Amino acid sequence: MKIYDFIVKDIQDEDFSLSEYKGKVLLVINGATGCGFTPQYDGLQGLYEKYSPDGFEILDFPSNQFLEQAPGTNEEIVGFCKLSFGVEFKQFAKIKVNGENEEPLYKYLKSTVDETKNDGTDKFYQKVKGYTPGIAEKDIRWNFTKFLIDSKGTVVARFAPTVTPEEIEKYVIELLQQNNDENNTETVCSSDFSKGCI
Repeated sequence: MKIYDFIVKDIQDEDFSLSEYKGKVLLVINGATGCGFTPQYDGLQGLYEKYSPDGFEILDFPSNQFLEQAPGTNEEIVGFCKLSFGVEFKQFAKIKVNGENEEPLYKYLKSTVDETKNDGTDKFYQKVKGYTPGIAEKDIRWNFTKFLIDSKGTVVARFAPTVTPEEIEKYVIELLQQNNDENNTETVCSSDFSKGCI
């Protein structure tokens, strides 16, 4: 199974196939407008501006499951993010990332890879432990958990909320470079296959 197999709801609550992103490097987040990590939208927008021309996309799925830190309608969330942080990347309808009625996409994402943390992660999780009773081992623990997906649709990393967009940038660059190298090789092979691949 790949991420392209999923159909989600866009901000207008219309079906949207993630197959639209085939060939792109993706960062999937569960954002929130009233969280201590909300300023990460600024760094995320910075990544988007730098690397979207090279085939990088950010997909934001707001969730109100953690202390109701994503209140408001879908339109209000988008408006807040655009006004406060200049967000231009794709934002989708609010979802549940854990438990009953969780988004199937997130059920899949959670099953793929273990979480990468930084020095502040364990301390943060201890701080919010009382707000997340019944969280299973693979569940999303808080807003701004991030999944990095390569251009073939494979989930390659999961980052804790404490891991900043700036810390993730080097991994984005690496995946984009890999994609570029593969595309260049494919072009050489297809245009002059008699000489073999270089």
